[in-house]
Amino acid sequence: MQESHRCGSVAVVGRPNVGKSTLVNALVGAKVSIVSSRPQTTRHRLLGIATVEGGQLLMVDTPGLHREQGKFKASAMSRVMNRAVRGTVEDVDAAMMVVEAGRWDEEDTLVFRVLHDAGIPVVLVVNKVDRLKDKAALLPFLAQVSEGREFAAIHPVSALKRKGLESLVRDLLRLVPEAPPAYEEDEITDRSQRFLAGELVREQLMRQLGDELPYAATVEIERFAVDTSQRQGPLLRIGAVIWVEREGQKPIVIGKSGARLREIGSKARQQMERLFGNKVFLETWVRVREGWSDDEAALKAFGYGDS
Repeated sequence: MQESHRCGSVAVVGRPNVGKSTLVNALVGAKVSIVSSRPQTTRHRLLGIATVEGGQLLMVDTPGLHREQGKFKASAMSRVMNRAVRGTVEDVDAAMMVVEAGRWDEEDTLVFRVLHDAGIPVVLVVNKVDRLKDKAALLPFLAQVSEGREFAAIHPVSALKRKGLESLVRDLLRLVPEAPPAYEEDEITDRSQRFLAGELVREQLMRQLGDELPYAATVEIERFAVDTSQRQGPLLRIGAVIWVEREGQKPIVIGKSGARLREIGSKARQQMERLFGNKVFLETWVRVREGWSDDEAALKAFGYGDS
């Protein structure tokens, strides 16, 4: 007798910088969510589709949930991202709560409370176990964080090295309903190539600027066209605008003689070609919109808060 097929949605939730996007990419088997060492790299809800033996997991990668206090955390950007997380957990079958091995702080407690209040089964994913210097400390840590808290399962993993994921997938499938696949086997996200192009440019901003431009830049794709006149095959012509908040931030992004902007564009283009399977011609510009990250109307115009 053939086993039933399971398909359902799973929120991927955690405080900033615990590796949620790396985990989603590892489970999908392709890069659908951008990653960097900077907290709050993920700003949008993004669906990663993992088609596995016996089912399909629709994983909703979310921004890092954090307490709304302090200068940055009181901003409109912060409020929009937190609303995205809270809205996601109201409409899923289960959740993965991702934490960092050896660390549990007040923001992890906040995440647990949000998930507990949502009344959905929660799998605790203890990520970055490969970075834990004292491996003997893992079991006491697991005992500590699970005391007084109910989890459907607990899985120590290394998303970066793709360790411990098979048993995690099996437990997640048990938590979602019997249903046919919602997407074709070769689909990996519900987001458009246009959206992903903008995210790949922003990823390079986050990676290359470090703390020089904290949270003050976003990317808008002004043009996304397929040029079929090329002999070597379709060429994607993409125009990306990098928006900053002050005139003085433009030279930080552009760099000396435009070197940094060229490097951002080159790295982003390579990632696009790898993901889209087409040659890409990418143009980038830097423009200023004062205070956009603390203006809910501007955030809406840039697509923040959209599902």
